[in-house]
Parts: sequence; structure tokens; C-alpha cells
Amino acid sequence: MGKYVYDFIEGNKDLKDLLGGKGANLAEMTRMGLPVPPGFTITTEACQEYLHTRSMPAGLLAEVEHHLRQMQTRIGRTFGDPKDPLLLSVRSGAKFSMPGMMETILDIGLNDAGVAGLAARSGGDERFAWDSYRRLIQMFGRTVFDVPGEDFDAALAHAGPDPGAEQLRELVDAYKKVFHTHTGREFPQAVHEQLFLAIGAVFRSWNSERAVLYRRQERIPPDLGTAVNVMAMVFGNRGDDSGTGVAFTRDPATGRRGAYGDYLRNAQGEDVVAGVRNTVGLDAIEPALRGELLSIMERLEQRYRDLCDIEFTIENGKLWMLQTRVGKRTPAAAFVIAAQLVDEGTITLDEALRRVTGEQLAQLMFPSFDESTAPPPLTTGVPASPGAAAGAIVFDSAAAAAAKGPVILVRRETNPDDLPGMIAAQGILTSRGGKTSHAAVVARGMGKTCVCGAEELRIESDKLTVGGRTLRAGDIISIDGTTGRVYAGTVPVRPSRVVRYFEGELTAHGDPLLSAIERLMIHADHRARLGVHANADTAGDAARARRFGATGVGLCRTEHMFLGDRRVLIERLILGDDDALATLLPLQRTDFEKLFAAMDGLPVTVRLIDPPLHEFLPPLEELTARVARATALGEDPGRDGVLLAAVRRIHEQNPMLGLRGVRLGLVVPGLFAMQVRAIAEAAAARVAAGGDPRPEIMVPLVGAVQELEIVRAEAESILASVPSAPPIRIGTMIEVPRAALTAAQIAGAAEFFSFGTNDLTQMTWGFSRDDVEGAFFGRYLGLGIFAVSPFETLDADGVGELVRIAVERGRATRPELTIGVCGEHGGDPASVRFFHDAGLDYVSCSPFRVPIARLEAGRAAVTGTGGSDSR
Repeated sequence: MGKYVYDFIEGNKDLKDLLGGKGANLAEMTRMGLPVPPGFTITTEACQEYLHTRSMPAGLLAEVEHHLRQMQTRIGRTFGDPKDPLLLSVRSGAKFSMPGMMETILDIGLNDAGVAGLAARSGGDERFAWDSYRRLIQMFGRTVFDVPGEDFDAALAHAGPDPGAEQLRELVDAYKKVFHTHTGREFPQAVHEQLFLAIGAVFRSWNSERAVLYRRQERIPPDLGTAVNVMAMVFGNRGDDSGTGVAFTRDPATGRRGAYGDYLRNAQGEDVVAGVRNTVGLDAIEPALRGELLSIMERLEQRYRDLCDIEFTIENGKLWMLQTRVGKRTPAAAFVIAAQLVDEGTITLDEALRRVTGEQLAQLMFPSFDESTAPPPLTTGVPASPGAAAGAIVFDSAAAAAAKGPVILVRRETNPDDLPGMIAAQGILTSRGGKTSHAAVVARGMGKTCVCGAEELRIESDKLTVGGRTLRAGDIISIDGTTGRVYAGTVPVRPSRVVRYFEGELTAHGDPLLSAIERLMIHADHRARLGVHANADTAGDAARARRFGATGVGLCRTEHMFLGDRRVLIERLILGDDDALATLLPLQRTDFEKLFAAMDGLPVTVRLIDPPLHEFLPPLEELTARVARATALGEDPGRDGVLLAAVRRIHEQNPMLGLRGVRLGLVVPGLFAMQVRAIAEAAAARVAAGGDPRPEIMVPLVGAVQELEIVRAEAESILASVPSAPPIRIGTMIEVPRAALTAAQIAGAAEFFSFGTNDLTQMTWGFSRDDVEGAFFGRYLGLGIFAVSPFETLDADGVGELVRIAVERGRATRPELTIGVCGEHGGDPASVRFFHDAGLDYVSCSPFRVPIARLEAGRAAVTGTGGSDSR
């Protein structure tokens, strides 16, 4: 039997796996000598054992009793003593912060016999004692026995806005009846039973519906389990010299230096984050206590070397620290704070790079509202999580989760039960709470736009009213999480200033956010081993990619060059018109000249045409109808009849697995040859113009080395016939499983590989992407089969294993083999880190995602290192 319980003094901040984040940080503060109430932590291993066996681990309760006795000795009060009861709080605390996954249970150890003793110890304050008792029954009933919270809320509303001691005594009786109605038993009077039931409830909460949903959203492993923190109660609701609050060592929304926080006088526990009463700032705290708090906050930031989020309680003029953690922050704040800490000499640039993510940079590149065209706002609240969001109003989580289009979740305040709706909504708007409310903390963690504390809003179950105007469910509103403004209707958006910076329209000088991004991007490029190319089919796309920092074009999809007016030329080619190729040649040559000019001096990988042929012909059903109509009218179907015969001839049940890629080039004579000649002649023209073209030819959909050998032989012959053409490498796209498995053979005929992970994912899973994403992916995500769509983030275990095999086998044949990836995964942060680890040379992605891939390439290079001395 292992050790399951640790006193706070026994742990430290590095034991998050064992003690959870909250327990490890309570231990760290205790070791620092900060004023932390006595307590102990039950480990995540105990939770894992409980969930496995569905019973308390052997010896756990005895350990709890032992530590409880030690706590009683230190405090001088006894758990369950009716005259002077020791009361406890029970809190969950997993390794990763999971806001609101299980409500805290306060005042455990209070019962009918102990209320009078608590009142006597509090100077005869019966109101305080009965208020504590009703809180215990409410929290215990909801958390341990799933009693509906609204039943308790209804009884509380009946008691009036400011109930006295007698009303609270009656409220306790009403709460007991609610508890009995839903549980079939009386509220437990045995204090040890209260404690052990609460511990079991924390363990079970790890697999609650909302916890599973949150872990899936944040990609937290499901087998970690949660710790349980048991702490002696301190009371913020003991009068005007008491209170409770949450504070940050820097602004979590902007990163601005200085203490930020919310405080509620004469309040207890979760009142601040619940947002049930609007808060005041830290300046409202008595000066001496505020000075002590600020001193502790500075010490904690120095200890953790990061923004810290702190919960505290003041009881009769004494400050107590209840929690600290590295605080959640907005994407903008993440970059600004990282750069600040480098300037302050607290962290290195490598560490700063590890503290920001590609996902955060992506959020900063989204558009924002154009306030110059915005109407007057309906109201202004607290800007809790930046961004611009517009959608239909919904007033409850279920409606948000079921909505088909974008929605804004509108609530008085949110609670953990609202998590499904918060995930589904574009943004969150509340009339209560501030920057530390549940809505704000969760929204920042998920990167959702949020406006809190819009006090002018009167929110009911089916409407909101403000300034004499009423809006109902389904009406469109827009919320600005940067300014806190709320608008009726849809507000036009403008490009992000981060995008304008990458475009070269803005400079970073004088802008803290852009300066931080510039600094970290420069360092990411310096540290990265993985190159970042772009998928670009036109000179315009290539030029934008270059402005965004791309070091080449990893995929030029030539089939996109045959759309529009040129489509008829492909029709002619399919119908056997040999002149079509001669007409296409100069058009293709011009396309490539422009592309090579835009990327002068950088590699441009041109993929030979790779579409299913049906994409260039009218649909079979449409042609059949047109020919049938002409025949019925006695008319000559003309060209439609010829096209119909051709479409029927090449019609395929599954075109994505049919005549496309290298197969098309081998079956349609002259098609690939025309493209190869256009590439060579365009490159020669650029050389003659003084340019430095660096084209590469990529043969798509190769599954057997013989296919590539035949195409290569023809291509080499054509390249040799074009005077002044620069050296042009020939490689292939690895996009069918057989190509990955036979990479050793294929590398003999290829100078480079580029993984087409979109098709490789389809063929490995047996999914048709166009069909399955809307058909059953939502269900698969809900069931936990996928943590994320395999088309969004690379399936490392399956598709990723094929990538590893191809890399190893290809380089065994040709050690100098260049290997990249050009599927959409090339711009996904998690996938970029995989490709770095797999030993690829570059990733290629859409121009917009080039900065994201650059950042992640740098982060991949410093992950796991101790950090350099560069600052």
C-alpha cells in the first residue's frame, strides 16, 4: 500500500502529477512560509485506484484520520466538537487547471449540534452560523448527491435579499427538505461521513460529463485523475473586516504590469468567481492588508517566474492564501508577458518561446470589429477575453450546444454546467462578474470572446432588456472582448493588426504586442530546424506567403490553373483534341514565370496535375438531362452528346481512388510532358531575365516505383531539351500507404518526398473526407474515439507511423533525401511538432498559417531543452 495523503508541508510545486496543481501549489506556499490554512492533499493515485476499483483504496481513510488528528493538534479545535467545531473545505485539484469541474464544498463538519458552537465562537453571530450551515447543505447536496441547484435557489429567493438569522434557520430547514426529497435520506449529521462522502464525490467528478467534455476540449489525458485538498476553513463572511478575492500579478487580458483583481467584502468561497455579486478592485482592501497581499503576490511571481493567479480570504483582518497557480491569460497577454519576463531577466528567450503557442498566434490573426462603422453600443461591460464575436442570442447551454449557426451565450453568470454551451458558442456575455468570474476564466482558457459584468443588461430566461430595448433568442448581437462593448446586429470586421504587421503595413515599434511577436518570431526562426514553405498556386499567393516569412513554395497545385476559362481546354483534351495541349503550353509557361518571379531564389515545388477528371467535365446527370431533352425535341445534341459519351467512358464510382495523379499522366499522352516543358521553359526565361528560379517537379499519387520511373524518364528527356533551364529536381508525393511502405524503392527514383497527409489520412482510415466529416465525425468526437479530427491534427499513431516508416526507409536508400509535408497538417501546431520530431526538412501550409508554422517550428526546436543564454 502506497502513501495516499500528504500534509501541505510535505509537497512542493513540482509534484503536480501526484498532488495535482492545487495541492502542489498549496504545498509550495506553505514551504514559503505564507499564511496558508493547515491541510492535506489526497493524491491522484488514490483517485486512480478509486476509479479502477469503485471503492476507497485500502488504508486511505485511516491516513485521512491520521492527518486530521495532526491538523486538530495544530489548530486546537476538534472536527465534530459541537462547542468549538473545526470546519473543513474540500476541493478538487487535477494536474491541469480545470475551472469549475467540481464545486468546492465548504463548512464540512457543521451539523445541527455544531451551529450553536460556531455562533458562540463567532461572538454570538447566529446569522453567520446559520448562513454557513445552509451553504454546506446546498454545496453538499449539489456536489455529492446531484440535487438540482435550482431547487436550492428557489428556496433562497423565497428567503429574501438579506435574510436574518431566523430566516436562515428556516432556510436550513427548507434546504433539508429539498435534500430529503431528492435523496430519500436525511442530511448526514456524522461529520466523518460528510468528509468521506465529499472525498468520494471529488474522485467521481473526474469522470463527470462536463469534466470529460472539458478534457476533450483542452486535450487533457483522461487517466490522470484528480487530487483532493482538505483544508481548515477560514471565513470571509465574518463582517466588514472580512472578505474574499481573486488577484493576478499582471493583467491576464493585456499582460500589462501591475496587480489586478476582484474583491468582495463579507463574502465566502466561490462568491467572487461565481459572479453572483459584482466585485470591487483590490484598492478597496484595508491598506496594510493590501500591502501584505501585494508583497506576497510579488514573491509568488518571482517563485513561479510567471503571471500568478491567486485566491485569498481575509478573516477578521487576517489574510489567508487559499490557492495560487500560473494564471490563464489571453493570447495577447501571453506574448506580452513572455517578452516582459525576458526583459526583466526572469526567463530566457527559449523559455519565452515555450510559453506561447501557434494556437494563440492564430487567434491574434482573426479579424476584429471595425469600430468606425459600428453603431452606438447597447452597453459596455468588462472586457474579459479579447476577440470579436457575433451570433444569435441563446439563453441556455443546451440551446448553444444544439445551434447550427454561430451563437452568443447570454447568461446572468455562468457555472460549470454551462460548459457545453460555452464550447459551442462564438462568445459569452454575462451581466454579472468580472475578469475573474467563471465565464472570464473559462473563456480565456478556451480562447473565446467574453464580455462580463454588463450590469445594465436585464437577462431573463427568454429575453434581455437594456435601455428600453428588448432582444430575444435568435436576435443577432456582436460582442467585443477587447473593449467590452455590446452591439445589436452584426458589426463589420477589419483585419487583425497582427496580420497587417505580417503584411508589412504596420511596424512593431511602440506596440507592445507587435514588438513581442516580432521578437519571438525572430527567435523562433533562429532556433528552428524545420523550414516553412507555403501552398501557393498563384504569384499573388506566393508573394503574400513570402511576406509572411515562407522560405519556399512546397505545393503548387497545377490543377487550379485549369479552372475558369481554361476548363474548356481540358474538355477538348479529354475528347482527343491534340491541339489543346499546344494551346495550354504558353498559358502554363506564363503561370510558372510569374510564380518563379514571386519566389525568386527560393524553391518552388510544382505538383503535376492531380484532379479526378470529372472535375473538369459537366456532371453526368446534367449532361444526361440536356441530351435527353434535345433528343425528345428531335434536335441534335451536338457537343453535349459527345461530352456525354466521354463522361460515361471515364465515369468512376469513387473518383478520388480512380484515374488521377500519376495514373492520369500515364493514361493521357502528353499531359505531364506539356507541364514539364512549361516549367522548364519558364525557368529558362527567368534565368535569361536575370532571375534565380529554383523549380522542383512533384509527381502525385505514386504507389509503385515503376510509375515514377516512367514519368521521370520522360521528364528528364524534356528537361535536357530546354536550353538554359536550371537544374530541376524530380520527386514524388507520398499520399498512399503503399508509397510509404515501399519508400526504400521509391527513393531510388526520387530526389525528394513530400507527404500529402490529406489523402494519406483518407486512405489510411478508409474515410472519404468530403462525406464523413458531416456524417459522423461529430459523433466520434463526442464518444471520445477522436480527441480531434484526424484531418485537423495528424493521427500520430496511424498516419504518423507511416510517415516515420517512409522517412526511415527513404533515407536508408538516399541519405540526402529532402522530405517535407504539404497537406493541411503542415500548418497545425501539434502536427508541426510531430514533423519536427520525425526528422522532416520542412512543412508547407496555406500562406495565412505560415507565421503559425514558423512559431511552432521554433518551439519544437527548444522543447525539452534547458534554454539558451540568449535574451
